[in-house]
Amino acid sequence: METETKRITSKEIIAHLAEKFPACFTVEGKVKPLKVGIFQELATALEGDEKVSKTQLRQALRHYTSSWRYLKSIKAGSHRVNLEGVDAELIDQEQADYAAKTLKESQDKFANKKTQDKKENKAYKGTKADKFGSTMSSKPKTKPNKAKAKPKAKVVLTQADATALSVGMQVLVQLGNSPLDATITEVAGKDVSVQLSSGMVVKTQADKIFTK
Repeated sequence: METETKRITSKEIIAHLAEKFPACFTVEGKVKPLKVGIFQELATALEGDEKVSKTQLRQALRHYTSSWRYLKSIKAGSHRVNLEGVDAELIDQEQADYAAKTLKESQDKFANKKTQDKKENKAYKGTKADKFGSTMSSKPKTKPNKAKAKPKAKVVLTQADATALSVGMQVLVQLGNSPLDATITEVAGKDVSVQLSSGMVVKTQADKIFTK
């Protein structure tokens, strides 16, 4: 499991785990909370499995346990399970409260982003209507104010020091044309895993990470 043979997504890895350990993992429906230390059990059980490396497995587990449906399963008094689906530790109130807080933050960020996207889309449609609307109006057209608009301040990104990256660090990650807010969840050499404000966990390179 030390050598990555090919790139596969976290979703594909979870599907693979659900097939091998159906009493523990699931790709849909109700999720079971995983026992503490499940990674080590998986690493041992999947020793020699060429489909999944330890790095990919760790990233997939982080993706699985940060999903909304998983966080909703963390309830005080419920049992975590091992690979065979056997009850393990009890979830205490502190763990349940932390999961509920994480879930709310993730949902709030997603809702805020969705609202912002709607506003931007509405503004775009309004501009489009102004440009291509009916020209049959009886009112005389007025010349638009040609005062020059102030140019937007250019965002200057400062590349983060790769040696200073650490888990939990708030950064900007370059995905496509725009930098996005993110939190570092894992650092493995030049490979860096981050969680976006939408809750999605992605893997990128250290040279794509910038300080806020």
